[in-house]
Amino acid sequence: MSKNEARRRAEDFGTEFEEKVLYINRCSKVVKGGRKFSFSALVLVGDGQGHVGFGFAKANEVSDAIRKGTEAARKNVVSFEREGSTIPHEIVGEWDGSKVLLKPAPPGTGVTAGSQVRSTLVLGGVIDIVAKSFGSSNPFNLVRATVLALTKLTNRQKNLEMRGLSQ
Repeated sequence: MSKNEARRRAEDFGTEFEEKVLYINRCSKVVKGGRKFSFSALVLVGDGQGHVGFGFAKANEVSDAIRKGTEAARKNVVSFEREGSTIPHEIVGEWDGSKVLLKPAPPGTGVTAGSQVRSTLVLGGVIDIVAKSFGSSNPFNLVRATVLALTKLTNRQKNLEMRGLSQ
């Protein structure tokens, strides 16, 4: 996907994205002259209207890693179903060693989740939800599992109509 295609895709959603840097990792390599550092950044973008994306990038400077991660996140934006201020049904998302359980909650509950999962849900626009993560606490895997779970959500009315149980 070229930069122009990615820009057009981000513009298709019509709103401005909010960005959040979730995690920065410093890696060092010992060379003859001393230590050489490189950085990786995990960045989230979302519009609060049911669209969220994540990007992971590496560079020799922190600012370059964040910029590249933001560009990657804008290319990776996905949309998901919401029902009011929560999600339509309970769902589990798994990625590598991480598993995330998302449960709808009544209005006024807020976002009850760990930091990476919370950030992903808030940027996506979910206000009332209960989440629990199992297994690995690797930030990248938790974000991937959360986004995967969100993309698997289906609309309640469409699901009932498909099964012939529309009300």
